[in-house]
Amino acid sequence: MALKRMDNVGIVVEDLGGTIDFFRELGLELEGRATIEGEWAGRVTGLGDQRVEIAMMRTPDGHSRIELSRFLTPPVVADHRNAPVNALGYLRVMFAVDDIDETLERLRTRGAQLVGDVVQYNDAYRLCYIRGPEGILIGLAQELN
Repeated sequence: MALKRMDNVGIVVEDLGGTIDFFRELGLELEGRATIEGEWAGRVTGLGDQRVEIAMMRTPDGHSRIELSRFLTPPVVADHRNAPVNALGYLRVMFAVDDIDETLERLRTRGAQLVGDVVQYNDAYRLCYIRGPEGILIGLAQELN
């Protein structure tokens, strides 16, 4: 049996609407929004009785998704939003963009903050990390040709 694809990356947030707006500004499309609850959902996550608002965001090519979740029950138990890039666990989500400067300009209107600098890696890429809504760490990469 072969792996088919990576389906999505999940990010837990407090402000679901604001985070949806941020990722729309980046260029993702809202694929759907729903409340997930019931015995089956708690069995999957191991959390028991849970109620979660989710939004599925899709990249323009249709191949990648981010699932944004806002837990109503049970409450969130940990906060990693301000962890530095060398913290254990998931680091960031990286997006390829056409124009890194234009993308940064648009995302700054939604509160994005540059983590370090925009740097050039050889003649291949311009790269940067930003903090998006709720401190989510996001990488941007512009391919140079």
